[in-house]
Amino acid sequence: MNRWSGRLTGAATVVALTGTLTVGSLTGGTADATGQLRDYLVFYTDGGQDRAIAAIRAGGGTALSTEPKLGYVAARGPGARFVEDLAGSDAVAGVSSDRRIGSATAVSSGRGTGTTTAVSSGRGTGSATAVPRTGSEVPAGTSASDIREVVLADDEEPLAGRQWDMKMIGATADGSYATAPGSKKVLVGIIDTGVDGRHPDIAPNFDRALSRNFVTDRPKDSKGQTFDGPCEFKGCKDPVDWDDEGHGTHVASTIGSPINDLGVAGVAPQVTLVNLRAGQDAGIFFLKPSLDALTYAGDAGINVVNMSYYVDPWLFNCAANPADSKAEQLEQRGVITGMQRALDYARRHGVTLISALGNELTDLGRPKNDTASPDYPADSTRVRKIDNSCLNVPAESKGVISVSALGTSGRKAYYSDYGLEQTDLSAPGGDEYDGAKDPDVTRTILAAAPEHVLRAQGLIDRDGRPKNSSVVRDCRDDTCAYYQYLAGTSMAAPHATGVAAILLSRFGKPGKGGVTMAPADVQRLLYATATKKSCPSPRRHVYRIEGQKFPQVCEGSKSRNGFYGRGVVNAAKAATVTR
Repeated sequence: MNRWSGRLTGAATVVALTGTLTVGSLTGGTADATGQLRDYLVFYTDGGQDRAIAAIRAGGGTALSTEPKLGYVAARGPGARFVEDLAGSDAVAGVSSDRRIGSATAVSSGRGTGTTTAVSSGRGTGSATAVPRTGSEVPAGTSASDIREVVLADDEEPLAGRQWDMKMIGATADGSYATAPGSKKVLVGIIDTGVDGRHPDIAPNFDRALSRNFVTDRPKDSKGQTFDGPCEFKGCKDPVDWDDEGHGTHVASTIGSPINDLGVAGVAPQVTLVNLRAGQDAGIFFLKPSLDALTYAGDAGINVVNMSYYVDPWLFNCAANPADSKAEQLEQRGVITGMQRALDYARRHGVTLISALGNELTDLGRPKNDTASPDYPADSTRVRKIDNSCLNVPAESKGVISVSALGTSGRKAYYSDYGLEQTDLSAPGGDEYDGAKDPDVTRTILAAAPEHVLRAQGLIDRDGRPKNSSVVRDCRDDTCAYYQYLAGTSMAAPHATGVAAILLSRFGKPGKGGVTMAPADVQRLLYATATKKSCPSPRRHVYRIEGQKFPQVCEGSKSRNGFYGRGVVNAAKAATVTR
């Protein structure tokens, strides 16, 4: 996965999006002598709100607002000592830091993401990993791309011949499309870097009115180094139909690009796509936007959300790791606690939760080292020893369906995380090395890409022609659209999300503005319709990539194992299964 994670924007007050937030009614301490205040989310224990507020004041901080739905206080305080003081209160379950106070200044327009390329399901795993992580999603290939070069049947999309992933799961014209293409009443939330709702192969299914952006762009990080880069829009707030990274657009396309004689079709080509942006342009996913997105999903009647990322700045969150300071321990407890509360809230309100497992080649049941944390601000990363008490969030959070990635041969992709307890399902995510010595970009996943992002990355020329085989252009009449090959568990999760949307379309009952179906029922049918897949023989499989060996051991039975979970998602079976 990329490293999509989400921090808070550092605004002076928290805006109530759902109507339950109390703002500006609490007062407290003052700034420290240096004036270096920071914003925090202070999660309190059951019945501990008043005592948590008292602890905030006693530590020299100010309580700005409360969020009773998830049980936290938005506070401002004077640095690490403030956090350590809070750790002494039995009313405080965790504290997550927000960015340093100060508003972002808008800088021109047309930022340009440089070479940031999405990696995959949010970096290592669950949280929206931004582009920079493992590089699994980095486009490969050097030869010129072409258009409509495969002979197709009349009822197939122009680029269907390149979609090996859809064929693997039975999402084809003679498969699930024929009987269960999805329903407009099913609302699919994409918690990611944004969605290009103007893309010709997404716009027909995109709901702008329901979409939200919970992120404010940050041109620089807290150390003054370039982070998101110059802002494209006033107030550094992108529109809800905008994606400056491309990761979220690719995910949305895999889930629900329509059948419209242009480009590709998604797993469920008739569902409604909703942008719930929680990732920065830089691919980082901070905690507060993720909490807001999940809470909104529950309140707005969203049926299923895709989370192809992990919550930054920690790839693995450890509640009591001796390698971390007390403040760092409390911050990681805040991520674990806060996200679990938000996930629980969404699930109680009918939201099925699906996450990418991660791209770190790691057995999540036996992690040993975290070499990617903390990833914000710049140059903060260090190597630390960890164990199985440390969690990748949300991939290892309760109530979440986590998905590993497969290559064209059906084997687990070399980069995909795995684990007997952690892997719930598997799905096509792409593997450029699958079954061959040399990489081939066409072994990865093709889906929609924003034209302005491709231009900024130098992947198309002035006339709009792709410069290499990682990008494909397709045109119908006077309309042209762009598509990009990417790989990662970020690409696997949306296949499972699309299959969940098919099940919701078939079995959901009339509900708030659309349909409703218990997440437990969706999960049960996802598992029941998955194609069971055994561990490789021998179980210790050695991946050979560019002269290096990566041994990985698969545990478990055919019905459930660490590589494939309960099986490979199957759209064709989901389209025909009886409840």
